[in-house]
Amino acid sequence: MTTPHPRAGTKGVPRADRERQILAAAVEEFGRHGYEATTVAAVAARVDVTKALVHQYFGSKQDLYLACLEPVGERLLGAVRTAMAEPGTASRPTPLRVLHGLFTALEGQREAWFVLYDPSLPPGSEAAERAARFRGAIDELAAIGSAELLHATGADDPLDADALAYAWRGLATALVRWWISHPGESPEAMALRCARLFAAGRVILAGEEGGA
Repeated sequence: MTTPHPRAGTKGVPRADRERQILAAAVEEFGRHGYEATTVAAVAARVDVTKALVHQYFGSKQDLYLACLEPVGERLLGAVRTAMAEPGTASRPTPLRVLHGLFTALEGQREAWFVLYDPSLPPGSEAAERAARFRGAIDELAAIGSAELLHATGADDPLDADALAYAWRGLATALVRWWISHPGESPEAMALRCARLFAAGRVILAGEEGGA
């Protein structure tokens, strides 16, 4: 019995491998430049293939974006769910577990965060709607975590929880943006840095309260 050969691709590269290369390049392009500014030609150039080949493999620019979005969205959503399902400890409270999970999920493809959190997606498009569904699912988990965190301190105002969940998305985005500009930082180092920052924040707030 003969072993079947991989499906033919371009320049001797099997199609499956070429598709992975294109998707990796597309995630970087969409993540760095946003949907609006990204072109299929730029993605093709990164992989040294033709624009026509990218269209042949993935269809339109929106189809290419969706092919990037699905695994990114599932990976990030899964990371948040897993972190929130783990038992909390004093040294690893839920916010730090979630951040560590996100950093771990993004390692090797940090720009992927901005594939999901892309303000340039065309309003009303399938791309915008599907990205919004993933973001909504993550926001729901953030809302649950925020309410639980506040409840533990005796604060049960739902608007407090809503404001905290909103701030959490901004914080995560800012931390990922900083992380991208510091490529030498590992997920573990970022999680430890966040723990130090949170601890410093608590000390500062406690000092302000003590001096009030």
